Amino acid sequence: MSTGYTRREWFRTLGSAALIPSAAGAGQLPQPSPAPPAGAPPRGLGDVMFEKYLAREVAKLEDRFLGGAATLEKWQASRLALRREFFDMIGLWPLPEKTPLHANVIGAIEGDGFVVEKLHFQSWPGLYVTANLWRPREVKEKAPAVLLFVGHYNRGRNGHKGFMQDQGKWFARNGYVCLIMDTLTRGELPGIHLGLGGEPPKLQARWWWIARGYHPAGIECWNAIRGIDYLVSRPEVDAGRIGATGLSGGGAVTFWIAAVDDRVKAAAAHSGMGDWENLVMNWNARLHCDCMFPYNAYGWELTTVGALIAPTPFLFVDCHDDIGFPLASHRRIAERLRRIYRMYGREDSFQSYVTQGPIGAHSYTPDSRTTIFRWINRHLKGDAGEVADVDDVRIPEEDLRAFPTDDDIPKGFLNNEIDRRFVSKAQVPLPATGNYDAWRNKLLSGLRDLSFRTFPERIPPADKAPRLYRYTFVEWERETGVQVRTTESGLQVYLALHGLVSNAPPRDRLVTLVVVNEGDPLDTLPDWAARSVEANEPYAILTPRGVGPTAWTEERMNFVPRAHLCVGRTVDQGRVWDIAAVARNLNGDGPVKVVGRGRSGILGAYAALFEPAIREVVAVEPPASHEEGPIFLNVLRVLDIPDALGMLAPKALTLENAEGAAFDKTLQIYRLAGAGDRLRRL
Repeated sequence: MSTGYTRREWFRTLGSAALIPSAAGAGQLPQPSPAPPAGAPPRGLGDVMFEKYLAREVAKLEDRFLGGAATLEKWQASRLALRREFFDMIGLWPLPEKTPLHANVIGAIEGDGFVVEKLHFQSWPGLYVTANLWRPREVKEKAPAVLLFVGHYNRGRNGHKGFMQDQGKWFARNGYVCLIMDTLTRGELPGIHLGLGGEPPKLQARWWWIARGYHPAGIECWNAIRGIDYLVSRPEVDAGRIGATGLSGGGAVTFWIAAVDDRVKAAAAHSGMGDWENLVMNWNARLHCDCMFPYNAYGWELTTVGALIAPTPFLFVDCHDDIGFPLASHRRIAERLRRIYRMYGREDSFQSYVTQGPIGAHSYTPDSRTTIFRWINRHLKGDAGEVADVDDVRIPEEDLRAFPTDDDIPKGFLNNEIDRRFVSKAQVPLPATGNYDAWRNKLLSGLRDLSFRTFPERIPPADKAPRLYRYTFVEWERETGVQVRTTESGLQVYLALHGLVSNAPPRDRLVTLVVVNEGDPLDTLPDWAARSVEANEPYAILTPRGVGPTAWTEERMNFVPRAHLCVGRTVDQGRVWDIAAVARNLNGDGPVKVVGRGRSGILGAYAALFEPAIREVVAVEPPASHEEGPIFLNVLRVLDIPDALGMLAPKALTLENAEGAAFDKTLQIYRLAGAGDRLRRL
């Protein structure tokens, strides 16, 4: 059949192709479907495949609300462990040491019924928090206090605390001490929140955050904890009456702090929480800053974070037409939270509220503000009366700076590099003589606990995809025996068999599995792999998920990797699964050698850690650190690439063009394992 398409171009059409059975049988290539309507984003095989896969994984999490606890007794027994898991998922476990705050009030402004103090403190050495503290002009007895968290408003050099001054003034005039803190990303000394989010060319591509275990939500939650520490140090604050509230990013931090700090006695979160269905199946992860949802390493249903707040009085507010936090998501979350409050017998301590703002509104409205004020009044002051809204008389925002001029900015502040300092990388010692197995087992246990929790003890073998039927993927076996195989949860990978018959592998001979990267050929051996395949030796070429035929389109380039975090995975983790699943049955029960270049070489090495059939690994031009990739959750909290390669001993390992001294450590590990002759460096 002549179509004018190359084989690769045919692969690209599969996602939108009409798969039409015919007399040609399994060998027939699909015919391209008509062009999509003008303006519609292209939707290829990878897009469809990952949408279905992620939807299935989200559905599996639905039953994990409350960690699966069905009774209050079981919930209370697991609550502290779940809180620790949440800390871990935002990069806050173990909790940092509480160092001196070095709080400094640099000035104050007096107004009608209020005083606003301009201040800064260090939540961690060198990490400055700029803030305004609003208080009554006269405080005759200890007053309740409120932390007011700000969203992602861009106010430049002023920080964005001054943007929320109307509410700070309201609280002060109504008898509260109110601390409004700048966030890291929009403060007077800004750092970076959007390391993963955004679309090209704005993408800052700090994917190494995932490997490092750094999360901007951890910084905001820690700053909030230290903000409470500052409040309770103030003589006018009643430490037993502290509340928290905020909108958008501030709403998210309200969830976080109320969930982890029992000093919060009432909370009201506005437009700060969506569930996984909203973030993944509605594509809304693409709209939100990285600080808005954790890396779901423990496989939570996300509303469990909110359940940790119970039985503390909690108000959950959204706008009725907010695209980022749609009404359906609000209702699902609210119903789950009602369930936990019912279990406590405290239904009156939870309320959900939907404000009728303008179409598409993502903001406070007069009624949402006053609803929040009434809630906090009721639970911190015992006052259930009506309240007035804020006034619009404003102080110039530059007058509220904690660092009035650039000359006042402290030398050596770390806000702009805190992502490289806040979470420590693991420092893995060499194994002691005669202790290699224990050393390896400890690291493997760490990897399974922090990076590969979704992996079973052994990854199941890949299955050959069904032959051609309507709505299934195509498979054919011609000159090169190209196959489609199913690995995890319906995901498809492409495998080209060279000198191999899948139902009669040699078994007694080594079969080489070449794992290609985007842009490498599928039908022919890449130049970088040719040296690793002997003449007449059988081999196969694998394109794992998201590569070549199953690559997602540019419109989803950012969304798909971030959506994986919502279900406790990374794309590279899934590729390790693909390699292990294919290798397990590629040669029956016979040995397999995996060859890869750059990232794919390290992916093959990790697959060899989990799959006994892989007896040998060849890594061409391997990266020296996971900061360059591959990206696995928290992997740098356990080890780095030279350590992982050392864990392969006594399997044969070839490192080709492995630049840098980092790989000297791999050689040392092999020697200490008594397998120095099994490692080659070319």
